[in-house]
Amino acid sequence: MASSAGPVAARSENVATDPPASLVVARNLTKRFGDFTAVDGIDFDVRAGEVFGFLGPNGAGKTSTMRMIAAVSPLSDGTLQVLGRDPDADGAEVRARLGVVPQENNLDEELSVADNLYIYGRYFGMPRAVVRARIPELLEFAQLGERADDKVTVLSGGMKRRLVIARALINTPSMVLLDEPTTGLDPQARHLVWDRLRELTQQGVTLLLTTHYMDEAEQLCDRLVVMSDARIVAEGSPHQLIAVHAGREVAEVRFVPGGRDGALAALEGIGSRQEVLADRVILYGEDAERLTSAVRRRDVQVASTLVRRASLEDVFLRLTGRGLIE
Repeated sequence: MASSAGPVAARSENVATDPPASLVVARNLTKRFGDFTAVDGIDFDVRAGEVFGFLGPNGAGKTSTMRMIAAVSPLSDGTLQVLGRDPDADGAEVRARLGVVPQENNLDEELSVADNLYIYGRYFGMPRAVVRARIPELLEFAQLGERADDKVTVLSGGMKRRLVIARALINTPSMVLLDEPTTGLDPQARHLVWDRLRELTQQGVTLLLTTHYMDEAEQLCDRLVVMSDARIVAEGSPHQLIAVHAGREVAEVRFVPGGRDGALAALEGIGSRQEVLADRVILYGEDAERLTSAVRRRDVQVASTLVRRASLEDVFLRLTGRGLIE
């Protein structure tokens, strides 16, 4: 097992009564590529020790925002502070204190697992002895302790992803940026990655992540922003966003082919909000049992009814739409 200090050692101690400092402060943050605006004047703060998420469809501006925070893409307008520094002016210093998990597993597959960590540590200018001492601890953290000498080519997708996360910790970063950390993984591998990330948060590590998985955001994020068309359209904790934009519970009323249209008038006024889909109507409210009782009282002929808790996916689809964005 990893040592009690964990894979990332604390850089400083905070007085318990002090509010957490903001490691990222963005005001009117803007990124343009020619005439195209990828990020359009957004404001947000990321507090020390929290997990902060960026949600949004493809092209919403998530990755462009992360690249500016990572000090690899200059701002077009606005202001941005990362770890108390200007990433445009102090990019090298900012990058030296960040861990980055890119969307793709850009490992050197001709090298061993341990050598991938060693080369990355040397990239940061870390002394050889320090890097060698870090490698066993990081491999244990990633549950790859027995694979140190294996070539990367023989690893599964989940193992490669855990290795990329371990590599991002080699320089004991103050903050870790994760771009779609579990894309393409099976459920077991995803949950193992989540467990590793939760372990980092228990050590006080600040995480910024983008994800397309709403359950991932609910599981991991303390706060998040929803982005659409290059702007922030909502911000809060997962619980707050669900309460404000979806309500507590949902009843999905499904119909036989051709039966939906004739039932729409009878369903009018049930719940705080309704969404009409091809074969069903989704009813939002505080009590799903009351929603289904109201449907029964109006003698609506349904094929089936599904009752569930409102989710972050409901919020996401309401704020960004159900249309395919490419």
